[in-house]
Amino acid sequence: MNKKNLELGKKPSAIRELFEFCNQKKKELGEGKVFDFSIGNPNIPTSKFVTDILTNLLINEDPVKLHGYTSAPGDMDVRNKVASYLNETYNAKLDGNLIFMTCGAAAGLAICFNALLEKDDEVIVYAPYFPEYKVFVEAAHGKLVALDSDNDLLPDLKLLEKSINEKTRLLIINSPNNPSGMFYDEKMIIALSNILKKKEIEYCHPIYLLSDEPYRELLYVNEKYPFVTNYYDDSLVCYSFSKSLSLPGERIGYIAINPQCDDAQDVFYSVAGAARSLGYISAPSLFQYMVKDVLDDKKELEKHYQFVREGYKTNRDLLYKSLTGIGYELIYPYGAFYIYMKALEKDEEHFSEIAKEYNLLIVPSTSFGSKGYVRLCYAVKKETILNSVEAFKKLYKRYQK
Repeated sequence: MNKKNLELGKKPSAIRELFEFCNQKKKELGEGKVFDFSIGNPNIPTSKFVTDILTNLLINEDPVKLHGYTSAPGDMDVRNKVASYLNETYNAKLDGNLIFMTCGAAAGLAICFNALLEKDDEVIVYAPYFPEYKVFVEAAHGKLVALDSDNDLLPDLKLLEKSINEKTRLLIINSPNNPSGMFYDEKMIIALSNILKKKEIEYCHPIYLLSDEPYRELLYVNEKYPFVTNYYDDSLVCYSFSKSLSLPGERIGYIAINPQCDDAQDVFYSVAGAARSLGYISAPSLFQYMVKDVLDDKKELEKHYQFVREGYKTNRDLLYKSLTGIGYELIYPYGAFYIYMKALEKDEEHFSEIAKEYNLLIVPSTSFGSKGYVRLCYAVKKETILNSVEAFKKLYKRYQK
């Protein structure tokens, strides 16, 4: 057996451990007695607009086509639709021939790392970050280099400039961010791009910017989303419909390669080769065809996005007000559906364990490469937030003593 994979299998992520712990506790105590803020599982159901499209496909589409293989990179009509949607929405200049359909963003990320990294290449990310980045990068024989964010949990630009070296191959950004909910505005994307451009010239090789965007539509500020391919040539986008359409279990997403990328066609071939070597032969056909029909109706799609944003924003405001009212310190989130809260002691893992005694399931920031915080996911029922307030008060009073 592969010892590293055996170790990963025996010890799942802290998020998954809490998720399983929650399921067990709910059996013991009942659904309403456990307050699960652990896993990022959308609680707002997908809209009738989406289920009608799926139903129509199942009833009216040729079942042989619907359930058969597509081309390995995905159905060409679907890829063209993804490109045209992004071009219309973000004024991008993408090409369907450089879109690769994937089994969600996780598969997309794993494919990109295997496509772009040679042994010991370095991948820079800012902490806090999605914990699976490290797993995926190391599986591709790369090295994850985590940099500290500034006091606002935004990229420290001076630190980035100092940290890029000959081995740097890639910078990952995730905005809105999991776990902090922070948003990188246009000014920040331009600043990051300028540093990377300068370093590409210095080291005479591409340094890729990989934007991981599953929360792109879950943005609560009235600012345009800065689509990275408009600012930096050597850029790729990984996307999943899991959060925006509330379809996490269906695993459908894509990789978009900037046509301005150095040797863009070879980057695409490398992506295709990595997918092949990893066994990601083609994304689920039914959900590829669903994506095409969903993106075809921009009016209904935007109505759905608006409904989802309003639901999560309501939860965010309620949770933020409730916890700050008790006395907790929180980082105010501008997107996604997570909130970063200061632990009431130096050891965030111990704090998370103490919270369990009050049936509060919160993820220690150790999982995200940072110290002193816990992450709460507010993609939960409103009642969960309201009913948890008393437990949070008891936890806070315990630490005051």
